[in-house]
Formats: sequence, structure tokens, C-alpha cells
Amino acid sequence: MEVYSCPSRRPFLVWTLLVPLVLCGSVVFAADGISSCKLLYDSKSDWTVLNRLAPLTNKNFTVESVDEGESYTYIFQLCGDAGGVPGAGVIQVDSKGTEKKTTVIGTYNATQAIGGGDWVMLIYRNGDTYNVHCSKEKRKAFIMISCNRKVDMGQLEVLREEREREQDCFYLFKMDSSAVCPDPPSNLSTGSILLIIGVCLLAVYLIGGFLYQRLIVGAKGMEQFPNYAFWVEFGNLTADGCDFVCRSQNREDSPAYRAVAPESLEEEQEERDDHLLPM
Repeated sequence: MEVYSCPSRRPFLVWTLLVPLVLCGSVVFAADGISSCKLLYDSKSDWTVLNRLAPLTNKNFTVESVDEGESYTYIFQLCGDAGGVPGAGVIQVDSKGTEKKTTVIGTYNATQAIGGGDWVMLIYRNGDTYNVHCSKEKRKAFIMISCNRKVDMGQLEVLREEREREQDCFYLFKMDSSAVCPDPPSNLSTGSILLIIGVCLLAVYLIGGFLYQRLIVGAKGMEQFPNYAFWVEFGNLTADGCDFVCRSQNREDSPAYRAVAPESLEEEQEERDDHLLPM
């Protein structure tokens, strides 16, 4: 005799429990990444802008720059240790020598976030000081993140390094991301939305009522229509009201067109036939 055993349900239960945990963990992980930043000037608006960048957390963005014999690699991370350097939001790695020199351009412990409709400017300050340039002030990085719905996380680009001034020198970077794109505007008007809601409610009422009448009550034919008696009575009352309001003529029959009772016709016919009888 062959014995058939049902397949084990343990893998299914494991996946059922694991998927929500993974999703919740990823959301919490992204929120923790944003909270790692420390704003230079704590404000609600800056935190609102940073929350728009949550999908970019926990990822290093790298770009190489070669200019006039200089070769540098820049690494940027949102509210995280860029290149594994503690506290560094943007670092510069000198690739020329045998020993790679790492310079911190900006730290996420001194963050500013400025946002518009389809862009965000992220500023990291308090980097390493210049050796000669810019009055030996601390370096800072500007990362311009623009809206591009076609990419989730674009490539980091170096636009400019300004170090030929006495102060306020900076490094300017650019990247595209769909994270900063505004929500697409709805093409539906308020009236259209209300109409769609009304149609959906009507469909639910008709389908749900039909199933209830047929499966629970056991109705047949037109009785399957939900609240059939009410709608019939409502239709009759509506018709009577329309007839009363819209028809202005007197509905009483004129005497000339009143119907003659059959009994009077028979009596009149008998009286007319009396003169034909023989006397």
C-alpha cells in the first residue's frame, strides 16, 4: 500500500514570517541611517529634506577625477562612514602615490540640508583643514542631488573644487536620483474623484446585495436585486410625483366624453323597441 504524505508547510511558514521582518528591518535600517546625521543647525525643515533622501542611505558613491596630473578618488555616503572612515561623509583618496592618502572633505556630524521641489542640496562641513589654500580653513562639500525619475541612484560627479579664494572654499558634487522627485500631480478633478467613489460604492452595493439575496436569502429572479421592494415603491412614488408636477391639464373627463353605463344603454334600447311590437 502506498502512503502519500503532504509536503511540509514549514518553509511556507518561515517565508511568511521572514518577509515582513525583512521589510520592517529595511525601513528601520533606513531610518537609523538618516538619524545618524547631526545637523549643524537643528531644524524641522532640514530633517524633512533629509527624510526625502532615505533611499540613498547605507551606500558608498564613488567617482574618480583626473585633472592636471592629479588623480583623486572621491567617496560619498549619506549619513554614514564614507569609505569606512568614522564620521566622514565625503573623503578624498590620493591615488598617485604608493601610499594612498585619505582626506576628509566633510563630516556628517555637521550637516545642512536645503531642498526645493525637485532638488536637494546636502552640505557637509568640518572637514580636514587646508594645508596652504583658503587661509587653512576647514574643507566642506556640497552635494547637489537632482530629480531624475529614470534612475534610483545615479552616478556621483565632481563638478568643481574651489580653492583659489581666501575663504569659503568648497568641493561641489552632483548626482541624480528619483528619491528627490515630487509626487506626480493627479490629472483627476475633485468631481471625477467623487464620481469614481460613487460608482465604486454603487458597484459594491449591487454586487454585495445580489450575492446576499441569492446565497443567503435564496431569492430568485428580480427578487435578487437588493432592496427590490423599496426601489419598486420608490419608482412608483417618483412617477406619481412627476405626473403630479409636470402635467398641468385637468385630468377629469368632460361630461361629453363620459362613459355611459351599460345598464342605461340596455334600458334605452328596450324603450326604443317597444313601438315595433304588434298592438
